Amino acid sequence: MTVPLYQHVYDTIIARIVSGELGPGAMLPSEIDLGRELGVSQGTARKALTALEQRGILQRRQGRGTFVATTTPESDHFHFFRLRRADGSEATPKLESESVTRRDATPDEQAAFGETEVFEIVRGRSIDGKTIVREVSALPIGLFPGLSERSPLPNALYALYQQSYGIVISEADEQLKAVLAEEVDGEMMNVPVGAPLIEIRRRAIDISERVVELRLSRYLTADLHYAVTLR
Repeated sequence: MTVPLYQHVYDTIIARIVSGELGPGAMLPSEIDLGRELGVSQGTARKALTALEQRGILQRRQGRGTFVATTTPESDHFHFFRLRRADGSEATPKLESESVTRRDATPDEQAAFGETEVFEIVRGRSIDGKTIVREVSALPIGLFPGLSERSPLPNALYALYQQSYGIVISEADEQLKAVLAEEVDGEMMNVPVGAPLIEIRRRAIDISERVVELRLSRYLTADLHYAVTLR
């Protein structure tokens, strides 16, 4: 099967980002120079850059050029955190507790990562002084060497993934359902066992289309709601 020319350009840029040759905020060659370098037309180079921009991997700045997108703590939080107050205002979570351990991977984690061990990050987050989130993230140890030595980790993890490990999260699949609080939830959020919570399971995928994080979050939403805009 013949690979379209623009796909060759697309894959080349992805490979350069993954290898670290193009770091966060790096400027790409112009469409003309990129086409000349890779032996394709300017239009083919433009098609590849547009596809990467649509995925949020590149950013075009009028009059300045095309750059590798940078995940900042602010963009990390506002892109993925969906809880809002009743009036629609944004609710910024504060990190209250954290543990980072290395453990054997579960069968689901082995299937997702292809590794037998993971780092597990357990965090409690608060809003307005009340802990309302218990968050458990599993990461493949092969992609995140030395992670446990970095604790305490920053509030926004995806910026850390990009800036320290060159891993750029491009999308996240989530499944949401109502659950009842278990003892571990109650201890962290100070609620009785059986209290209603929202549970969200997330698969975070990087620009190489690898699953790089599995996250389970349980939310106490008595004073908040989960907001999603559909278009």
